[in-house]
Amino acid sequence: MKILLINTNRMKPAIAPIGLDYLADSLVAAGHEPYMLDLCFASDVTADIGRAVGDFAPDVVGITIRNTDDCYFSGGAFFLPEIREVVQQVKTISSAPVILGGVGFSVAPLAVMDYCGADYGIAGEGEVALVQFLDAWKRRSDIDKVPNLLWRNGSRIRQNPVRYIDLDKLPPRTRTFVDNPTYFHEGGQAGFETKRGCDMNCIYCADPVSKGRRVRLRSPQRVVDELKALLSQGIDYFHTCDCEFNIPDTHAREICRAIIDGGLGERIRWYAYCSVVPFDAEMANLFRKAGCVGINFGADSGSDYMLYRLGKSFRSEDLIRTAKLCRQHGITFMYDLLLGGPGETKETIRESIELMRRIDADCVGLAMGMRIYEGTAAAEMVRAEGDPATNPNLYGAKEDNPYFLKPVFYIAPDLGPDIIEYTRRLVGNDERFFLPSNEQVETNYNYNDNTVLVNAIKNGARGAYWDILRKLQTNTATHD
Repeated sequence: MKILLINTNRMKPAIAPIGLDYLADSLVAAGHEPYMLDLCFASDVTADIGRAVGDFAPDVVGITIRNTDDCYFSGGAFFLPEIREVVQQVKTISSAPVILGGVGFSVAPLAVMDYCGADYGIAGEGEVALVQFLDAWKRRSDIDKVPNLLWRNGSRIRQNPVRYIDLDKLPPRTRTFVDNPTYFHEGGQAGFETKRGCDMNCIYCADPVSKGRRVRLRSPQRVVDELKALLSQGIDYFHTCDCEFNIPDTHAREICRAIIDGGLGERIRWYAYCSVVPFDAEMANLFRKAGCVGINFGADSGSDYMLYRLGKSFRSEDLIRTAKLCRQHGITFMYDLLLGGPGETKETIRESIELMRRIDADCVGLAMGMRIYEGTAAAEMVRAEGDPATNPNLYGAKEDNPYFLKPVFYIAPDLGPDIIEYTRRLVGNDERFFLPSNEQVETNYNYNDNTVLVNAIKNGARGAYWDILRKLQTNTATHD
């Protein structure tokens, strides 16, 4: 069958849709013909959709959703209205069924499918599910047996049981479906994953909802093979797409050893999202030898009280220890803070900022307000406080938003919207602290249409965006 796959993510700097890259390998292996319409670089979305549907004449149209919004309190960008327009245009000019997928879809699949008006959806992993759906669609039977599938039954949307797959039983990842060299030129890095799923208990995080709570590992050799495939295309800066690369720690060590044994440690540079624990001297040494040049730690807070309230498994002393290890092994590091969660006060914010200064972190990201996602403990907490529409601690789309699809943020009652100005005063002129905003400056931590980053990458900067911004402060941005 002919499957048109549409990438709807138009955020800049450009991030390659690796999910479609992975999906295409499974479709080709099953004998299907995928074709990609990448709207990231489209100058006329309507015309490009019309041309792709008309020329390719697909049997099925798959549309991926990477993000529902920009996840920033100061930004508030909501992407689903544009995606809904894409769905409706396809349905207007083609009789092919439209099926949604992607991480953004999987956060709240029922609500997103209803909002966008699609015929079907796949929540979670799609490599096996989409192939099975195509077989069922061709036979016009057994739709209810396709794992992870959402489908319409009259006025209702039904969801089939979720089934996780053995990642090593999937076809090898060739990374040739998406134009990765162009994305590298426009986005400065390429993503790769070593596992899926997250079993941590952070109260706000949508990763366990969208990717599953059971962690599924890829073999180290397959990861190395994927990196080599990208390296052969001239791509040598990477970023992990795992929820937390160092969990489980044994797997992270095995990946690093495989990269070293494969002779890539001196040829590539990569960044990782990591938990503050586990992280020890041996791991730091392996990271560095394997080519890791930067780590973004999800610290969230420097207050032990707030770390407990947010469901974190570590405390402030772990932040101090991890920072020392990174400095000893020459790894640049960033701490991401999430300010304003339940129990947050001016004193706990001050405690966090002061700890970051004592640690002397290379860079500190500051997110204001806790984005509420369906299926998280934070969503349960908000509902326990009463009607979200009248909750004084919520900001953003409070009304007519029962599944928190539109961006809505919780800010502790002792702070309210004053949290932004208060934090700015605490930070002062310390350029290590990045606050998301709509201003195009070197310390703007909002990556949605960030022209400072776009221009830096156009001029040759490579690497994680926080590190590019950090280097712009000292005119040391890494160039290709």
